[in-house]
Amino acid sequence: MKITIAKTAGFCMGVRRAVDMVLDASRSTQGPIYTYGPLIHNPQALEMLEEKGIPSISAIPEKAEGTILIRAHGVPPQEEKALEKAGFTVINATCPRVIRVQTIIRKYAEKGYAAIIIGDRDHPEVKGLLGYAPENGYTAASMEEFKALPEFSNAVIVAQTTQNTALYNDIKQWTQTHNPHYLIFDTICDSTEKRQAEVRTIAEKSDAIVVIGGKKSGNTRRLAQIAKETGKPWFHIEDITELDFEKLADAESVAVTAGASTPNWIINKTCRAIEEFFLKRKHFTSPFLFQTRDFLLKSNLLLALGAGCLTYTSFRLQGLDHNIIHAFIAMLYILSMQIINNIFSIKSDKYNNPGRALFYGRHRTLLTIISAACGGAGLFMAFFLNTISFYVLMVMSILGLSYNFKIIPGGISGDRIKRIKDIPGSKTILISAAWGIVTTILPGMNESVPVSLLPALIFCSGLVFARTAFFDILEIQGDKITGKETIPIIIGEKNSVRLIKEILILLFLTLLSAAGLGIIEQCGFLIALVPVVMLYTVHCSEKGNIRSNARLEFVIESHFVLAGILAMLC
Repeated sequence: MKITIAKTAGFCMGVRRAVDMVLDASRSTQGPIYTYGPLIHNPQALEMLEEKGIPSISAIPEKAEGTILIRAHGVPPQEEKALEKAGFTVINATCPRVIRVQTIIRKYAEKGYAAIIIGDRDHPEVKGLLGYAPENGYTAASMEEFKALPEFSNAVIVAQTTQNTALYNDIKQWTQTHNPHYLIFDTICDSTEKRQAEVRTIAEKSDAIVVIGGKKSGNTRRLAQIAKETGKPWFHIEDITELDFEKLADAESVAVTAGASTPNWIINKTCRAIEEFFLKRKHFTSPFLFQTRDFLLKSNLLLALGAGCLTYTSFRLQGLDHNIIHAFIAMLYILSMQIINNIFSIKSDKYNNPGRALFYGRHRTLLTIISAACGGAGLFMAFFLNTISFYVLMVMSILGLSYNFKIIPGGISGDRIKRIKDIPGSKTILISAAWGIVTTILPGMNESVPVSLLPALIFCSGLVFARTAFFDILEIQGDKITGKETIPIIIGEKNSVRLIKEILILLFLTLLSAAGLGIIEQCGFLIALVPVVMLYTVHCSEKGNIRSNARLEFVIESHFVLAGILAMLC
């Protein structure tokens, strides 16, 4: 069974910008916040905003207060002025592509040109565009409607940014023959064009097509129309509960695409459900392997194993005799802290990783007991190892537990920062530091030579930093919704990807140079392959070659195990 996820599926630039603006406003402004009409055409995203106390209003009151955001589709200029007059602080979240069309219509309307908008008259974007040519604006949703329009001495033709490219091309060709004096502008968003072109391409190689997105979303409906035109089984769903799996049962390959307003968590949830359905229909080994991978990720056992492998790798790099107790201490500490953090992250995991959120919600009590048992067992081992290790691990455990609790006085930090986790960027930095201590500093406290310990520490902490920052990028939508300020949110996704790549290159060069100078063991040459492999994984994800989040998470977490395997081979 093959699932092909369109690279263009999910939030477009304009929708992402609008969602980011409303979430940023919720963190930075005082008083009530509203959106004027639905911000975007996706019921799950709108439900999320409602849960955050950001409702939409459809009528402009006489008097108002607070902040209101203009939807991504835009509104007529007179309505924007009315919102300001009512007393709102207005934030314009109109997509820049739509603003460009508004500007074209306004410019030529002032010169007396008629404005012909190719689009659905009842669509919010088209209603907003008509406001820029109030007395001389016309719409056409088909070739027949376009031909029925009167002839004008001067006219401009624009398209709704999410219009069907094939229809608009037909209209442009007809106009060049019959009304060559009309001015035609290419206003269909390039994201829309790519999205429509890609669904045609991936549909050719698949047995069925699933289109995810709001039923009121114009661009999603057009994707569904294109899927229908292929003649293959097709489905337009807003949520996985609407998918008729029995009608999908005979397909050997499925193409999945999504509208510009569809959040990542809905796409991931859908693909995961399709994958699970088909694996259950096959022979025993496939669902068993799927469930094993799923359990290793959700339970954090794979991550804990990775901590043990990194501890062993650190010993090998420094040429120390490995003590397996140190590996177990690292495994138990990481497992304990990660379970606790996941329990406290259920709210954001509802969007980032719905399966994990469900798992931790169902087994919260049991997982809390396991976390406490692992933490206690690690401390017990450290106590019998040496006193210093015990006290260091004790302090780290206390700090790890306090990470999610309100311990910072309000008078010092203000209202926004009450917990360590509220400090911008703290998550990735503190996780990397904690891993560096338990995998490198703590085990080598009595044996390591500082000159060899430093490269090993840089490698272990840097690899964890790259891994954690990468997952922060994947989870940026859910983190923004729940108010987390991770490194990708602070510096942006592109800068974060660049930072991860630079760190992985630095780790590669550090191991090569340290091994070459004899500072660490010669196994450093082989272990230097790990950051190279992770760099390649990041590159593949960036290019859209790995779209399944579960598969990607498994591959990334496995790099720590790979480090341990390479260390054993030396």
